[in-house]
Amino acid sequence: MKILKFIALLLAIGVGAYFLLVLLGWVSALLWYAFWGGLLMIGAGVGYKLFLAGGDDEQPKLEEKKPTAISELENADRALEEYKEKYLPGKD
Repeated sequence: MKILKFIALLLAIGVGAYFLLVLLGWVSALLWYAFWGGLLMIGAGVGYKLFLAGGDDEQPKLEEKKPTAISELENADRALEEYKEKYLPGKD
C-alpha cells in the first residue's frame, strides 16, 4: 500500500508541475505579445505625431469665412438669367 501511495504522490506532483509549466507558458506568451503590441503602439503614436508636425503651420484657405448675402452680389439676377438661358432647356 505504501508503494501505491508513493506512485500516486509522484503522479500528482508530475501533473501539478505539468499544469504549472502550462500556466507559465501562457503568462510568458501574453507578456511577449503585450511587449510587442506596446512597442508597435508607441511607434504608431510617434509616427502619427511626426506626421502631424510635418505640415505648415498655416493652412491654405480657399475663401474667406465671411458669409455673403445674396443682396450683396452684384448682377446676381442677370447671371442667373444667363445661366438659365444657357444650360436649362427653355420654352422655344
